[in-house]
Parts: sequence; C-alpha cells; structure tokens
Amino acid sequence: MATNSSALIVPPPSTGPAVASVLVTNDIRPIRPPVPIANPWVWFWWGLALALVAAAVAAGWWWRRRKRLAPPPVPVIPPHVRAKQKLAEALLHLSDPRVFCIAVSDAVRWYLEERFDFHAPERTTEEFLLELRDTHHLTTSQKQSLAAFLESCDLVKFARYEPTEAALRELHESACRLVDETRFEPVATPTAMETAAR
Repeated sequence: MATNSSALIVPPPSTGPAVASVLVTNDIRPIRPPVPIANPWVWFWWGLALALVAAAVAAGWWWRRRKRLAPPPVPVIPPHVRAKQKLAEALLHLSDPRVFCIAVSDAVRWYLEERFDFHAPERTTEEFLLELRDTHHLTTSQKQSLAAFLESCDLVKFARYEPTEAALRELHESACRLVDETRFEPVATPTAMETAAR
C-alpha cells in the first residue's frame, strides 16, 4: 500500500473541556498586574527602630538600677540642732567634770564655726575672744556670756578645777541659751495661697 508521507492528518473536530482548555491556554494571555518590589530601606528603618527601642529599655533599666543603688540624700541638719544634740550627749558625762567641759565647749565652738564661720575650734580661748571682739554677729551680753563660759570650761579642762554639779548644769544652760539666742531661723516665703489672700 502506498502512503503519502507529506499528508497532514487532521483529527476530527471534537467538542469537550479538554479541547477548550487547550485552545484557551494557547491564546494570548492578559497583562499581569505590577509585582510589588520590596524597598531595601524598609529593613534599615525597622532595624533602626528596634535598636532605639532596645536602647531605651537598656537606659531605663540602668537608670532604675542606679537609682536603687544610690544612697538616699542625707538631710541637712541645721547647726543649732546638731549643737543641741551634742549638748544633750554631754550630759551623759556630768559625773566627770573635765570630759563634760570638753564636750560642752567643743559643741559650742563647732556651732559657732558652722553658724558664723568663726575659727573657734582651731584657736585658743584668748585668740578666739580677740576675734570675737570685732564681730557684729553677737550682742555685747552674748559676747560676755560666751567669754565667761569658755573661761569656766578652761578652768576645769586645764587647771583641774572641780566644780559642783550645779555649776556644771549652769554651764550647760549657758551653752543652750547661747545656741537658742543665735540660731538661724529660715524666713518662710509666702505660698501662692497666702499671696492670693492678700
């Protein structure tokens, strides 16, 4: 049987879903929508934001830890309060006149240095009384009372004078009176409500 090799064999037309899908897929396809391309800077900004949050957390942790470890502020005790405390402690040594007089005179000398910037603790009684003459911080009666007080203390400290307990208590009262008369009283500033009431 002779065959024609150049003949084209066309299958019979058939209808069905397979034929329709072949015809559709071989057709021209529609244009696809644009594909979003990731911005490379987005990762940089996200990384920077995360670094800032981490730094803020670390700083907050460090600040809280430092605040917990820091000692609380020491309240400032006024000189007259500290002097009164030392004078009260001196009463414990009332049975030993020399120790008592040393404690009382030191309390008064340190008070005067803190309160008026006198150099009382470093000087002898004579040197201090010379400096005291030129000051305007004390009245004449306070200067005389202070001079008598320091000389009485020196008699006990250096001349081995043995005063009675009543004399020691009088020295203590003289020291307390000097502190009370010369203590610093802060001036109260008027509050906003007091100012508005005027």
